[in-house]
Amino acid sequence: MNKSYDVIIIGGGIIGTASAFHLAKKGVKVALLEQRYIGDGPTGKSSAIIRQHYSNELTARMAHYGVQVFQQFEAEVGGECGYNNTGFFVIGSKENGPELLKNLDMQKSVGIRTELFSNESVVALFPGLILDDSVTVIYEPDGGYADAYLTANSFAQAAKEFGAHIYQKSKVTGIRRSGDKVVGVDSTKGQLDAPIIICCTGAWTKGVCETLDLNIPINPCRVQVAYFKRPRNVRGHQPVVTDFINETYFRSEGITLTLAGLIDPAEANAIVDPDQFNESIDIGFIEKIGKKIITRYPDMVHSKSTGGYASMYAVTPDWHPIVDEIPFGSGYYVCSGFSGHGFKLSPAVGLMVSEMITKSSNPMFDHRFFRFNRFEENRPIGGSYDQSIVG
Repeated sequence: MNKSYDVIIIGGGIIGTASAFHLAKKGVKVALLEQRYIGDGPTGKSSAIIRQHYSNELTARMAHYGVQVFQQFEAEVGGECGYNNTGFFVIGSKENGPELLKNLDMQKSVGIRTELFSNESVVALFPGLILDDSVTVIYEPDGGYADAYLTANSFAQAAKEFGAHIYQKSKVTGIRRSGDKVVGVDSTKGQLDAPIIICCTGAWTKGVCETLDLNIPINPCRVQVAYFKRPRNVRGHQPVVTDFINETYFRSEGITLTLAGLIDPAEANAIVDPDQFNESIDIGFIEKIGKKIITRYPDMVHSKSTGGYASMYAVTPDWHPIVDEIPFGSGYYVCSGFSGHGFKLSPAVGLMVSEMITKSSNPMFDHRFFRFNRFEENRPIGGSYDQSIVG
């Protein structure tokens, strides 16, 4: 006899586990299937930066909700998330200044603690940064980073405590339909039935959806992260820095290392096979990002590379996710394409998914902002900056 559920979630990364948690908490009978282990894919390699700096009100509200969950994670979810409250800086050009200040007002209106900082105030919190009159800097005291692998496993454990069934090493081999509606999945752990299936498979989404003859514009794109061992005189926890001018972000990794990556829309061009791509870091990338960081933080000239890795973003044409039933009435939902935003938004996304599935009449976060048809309508979600990845 097949096992029956209200909802089957495919994918055990941060989005799938957060969704399972919120659905199970509402009393929905949930099964989550992960082809390897919880958090074992790109989630576990996430830079896991926590920030609320968005230029759309909905995503700003979602990020604000997320920060509050991360701050009280044990009480809100249970388990640990590894939240490190280091603070967060956005460094933009004077040309970006008007948009930064406009966004600042919007962010404050939704409850985000954020403010314009003088260069002197920045350096007081992060000695050694090089700033001049050509920059505008915004600071979020609640920003920082966490541990994405730990967070996903905590969401999964909490979902289990609310009755969800978590199937690891359970690859979905087919999605079954009756007419135009989904009815279940075939997997390496057997057949499971449900009238609702949610695809939370990130970089694998396009391939999964193609089995249902759906063409979903989500590409698996290779991105890289580098580690540098800091010189002894600059060890300790430092604020996270997003530097629009040098197209980089960097943060502490513990008290001795710095983790760094690019803010570069061109990463969307590095489309790969999610099952077979180079997961090692390129030497050229280390050199490139090292030079960019030194421009902003010269003390790093004395740092040493300790390598890094390549992972994947699931990227849509506008760098914002798709959260929708496709097609309408089918019972098949896609919740994917977070383009590097998934971790920080995951607490709110899980709630959004649960409100969507249970058809809440007054949702906190309306998923229709991320509707699939926006691409057919030629109405992509826009941001205030050229660096679309920032949101």
